[in-house]
Amino acid sequence: MSVAIGILIYPGAQMSAVLGLTDLFRLAERFVSEKISDGPSLRVCHLRAEGISWPKVVFDSYSQAFEKVDMRCDVLILPPSLEPPIVTEAAKPLAAWLRECHGEGTILASVCGGAFLLGETGLLDGRVVTTHWTYAQQLRERFPKSKIDIDRLMIDGGDIISAGGLMSWIDLGLKLVGRFLGPVAMADTAHMMLVDPPGREQRYYSGFLPCLTHGDAPILRAQHFLQAKEGKEVRLSVLADQAGLEERTFLRRFQKATGLTATDYAQRLRVAKAQELLQFGQLAIERVGWEVGYSDTGAFRKVFQRVVGLSPGEYRRRFHV
Repeated sequence: MSVAIGILIYPGAQMSAVLGLTDLFRLAERFVSEKISDGPSLRVCHLRAEGISWPKVVFDSYSQAFEKVDMRCDVLILPPSLEPPIVTEAAKPLAAWLRECHGEGTILASVCGGAFLLGETGLLDGRVVTTHWTYAQQLRERFPKSKIDIDRLMIDGGDIISAGGLMSWIDLGLKLVGRFLGPVAMADTAHMMLVDPPGREQRYYSGFLPCLTHGDAPILRAQHFLQAKEGKEVRLSVLADQAGLEERTFLRRFQKATGLTATDYAQRLRVAKAQELLQFGQLAIERVGWEVGYSDTGAFRKVFQRVVGLSPGEYRRRFHV
């Protein structure tokens, strides 16, 4: 059985990801061939799209006769980009082609900013998707019918897969290896590349980037106040007073503007400060909790675990410099 994986080189696509994925799939296929003479294989194609609606094959691991290559792929990967997200005008012809491929059974997978091209297909409406955490608000505003979850590094919806960070092409590649070549090939490939198997979460690495562009000036005043207090002042009466709003109105407008309750917002500010102290300082975890406003160490650990996905101790062991 041969599985065809296409990697779309759209304007601004990160070539290191394109070539890295190609090498990852070749390595995985080699591990399979060494153990099984007639095992499954991966056919990798690079499809270049520059000002045309129908991408042209410029690399095929099975053939050099590009003009004769069947364009049908089992998987199409939209790699990350080092440029700003692709604009609607440039994405429109590619989006139509991607919708057609998906309708014929092709799995679509995006990495980082590739989610913007995927979103232009309309196939993300009502779906949960991830992207790089710094793009979350922009993706949410551009595709409001999608559900953005940046805590997760990868979301596998079966026919559509999205991966978050710039380097999460590794996680996506290993995920596809596991799906098509099996868990042993996936584990062997991860071991050879000295990377963790899929299972990480993007929230281990992301910071808290509050939305400040919502246009609600009273809520913005309260946000600035919370930032200055590092999230330690969460009394509703004080926050509503800062905003100049009645308390119930404040709660409703704060969540609408920021996507978070005022309490959750303050907790994330505290956790962000705790991440900084754990990463760059030597304070005991109990003292870190105290410094960010938690007199109860147990409560601090619980909130930190919920927001970051790691305990404070695990976070320090992984990221301390």
